[in-house]
Amino acid sequence: AQMHMPVVRAAYCECVGHSLLPPPLQGRGRGWGLKIRRLTQYSPHPNPSPEGEGLIFSARHAYLSPMSAPRLNDRAVIRLSATEDGEDVRGFLQGLVTQDSTAELPLWGGLLTPQGKALFDFILWPDGSDVLVDCEAAQAGALVRRLSIYRLRRKIAIAVDPALGVFWGMAAEQGTPDPRLPELGVRWVAPASGDDADVSGLYQAHRLSLGVTEGITELGSDATLWLEANAAELNGVSFTKGCYVGQENTARMNWRQKVNRRLVVVPIDKADPKRLRTAYPELGHAVVHARVEDMAALDLPEWQRVAII
Repeated sequence: AQMHMPVVRAAYCECVGHSLLPPPLQGRGRGWGLKIRRLTQYSPHPNPSPEGEGLIFSARHAYLSPMSAPRLNDRAVIRLSATEDGEDVRGFLQGLVTQDSTAELPLWGGLLTPQGKALFDFILWPDGSDVLVDCEAAQAGALVRRLSIYRLRRKIAIAVDPALGVFWGMAAEQGTPDPRLPELGVRWVAPASGDDADVSGLYQAHRLSLGVTEGITELGSDATLWLEANAAELNGVSFTKGCYVGQENTARMNWRQKVNRRLVVVPIDKADPKRLRTAYPELGHAVVHARVEDMAALDLPEWQRVAII
């Protein structure tokens, strides 16, 4: 059943140097800063105005929220839904992805090669009996095709849902903490609008500052073992579920505690060209596929330093 939510006043951030208001309350040209000092809480607004002072919305789940301004335009949403009664979408994914798709969602996971190397990473969201896949927009078509290969005769529809977008903020009452790392902020899925502001650059800078890698540019395709992508530390794999594609090698590495290399975010001037995966000169960061024995001297985030002790 559809749950109708109250009208809310949009939140605003105070950033070093200037105040940031969501797009309904400001010109599209205003920036979204990184050094957020505080974020006001969302509160009921009894008199929404046509100028955007309030937003009327409805949603079936808490993560389908009214805050349709700060969108990650480089993300897309794939919907998996049963086309016949009795079909089980979560059961279909359970034998494919690294996470336990029958557990409470959202969860970050991956689709691997049989050898345990990453092909795609994504966040799974629930939507009734459907599952939504929050993934890279540039790879959404390829992921749909890959999932469709495994579908065989199962009565499951797999397609990009163009009506939905992925949204992100540093803190918000309606969002859900990122399942990888709480410091990454909150995200949610909601109807997309042409008035949404693209905060992909802000999110990318924040994510890299925390040492978190994602996507084909950083993980590669069939280039990085899933545990080398820090999947165990970032809650991207279940070691208690049944089999999935790439499970044998992933489980063996975990059992032996033998992860010889890891993806690491380093200052661009400290990146080893031989280990370089990608670089972001405008941010001063690079992603390298480093040997674990070479990581001790690096300035690692705490969650990653603990992993190599």
